[in-house]
Amino acid sequence: QVQLVESGGGLVQPGGSLRLSCAASGSTLDFISADWYRQTPGSQRELVAVITKGGDTNYADSAKGRFTISRDARNNTVHLQMNSLKPEDTAVYYCGGHFGGNFGYRRYWGQGTQVTVSS
Repeated sequence: QVQLVESGGGLVQPGGSLRLSCAASGSTLDFISADWYRQTPGSQRELVAVITKGGDTNYADSAKGRFTISRDARNNTVHLQMNSLKPEDTAVYYCGGHFGGNFGYRRYWGQGTQVTVSS
């Protein structure tokens, strides 16, 4: 059992920055990868960034060059550094974790944190 809790969202002006954090607790052994999704009302969740246990990363085209995903294994936390924010980045951001182990593949979601980019 793994619990994920996001933090760091808020209101920021266009061009500003935010750092989102996702803290994991519970049975975090057999970690495979972590990711960030975002969702606006009435839309499906959009993948923003992924990081694997080995440190490989992937980004949505809209995030490349502006967002950076990282993982602090010691503190069981992943981060999403968001720079040069645009109004279209406004969404609820969700972290996700993928785990293997004795019970097979497991997917966990956090509850989300609101990011609003507006003047």
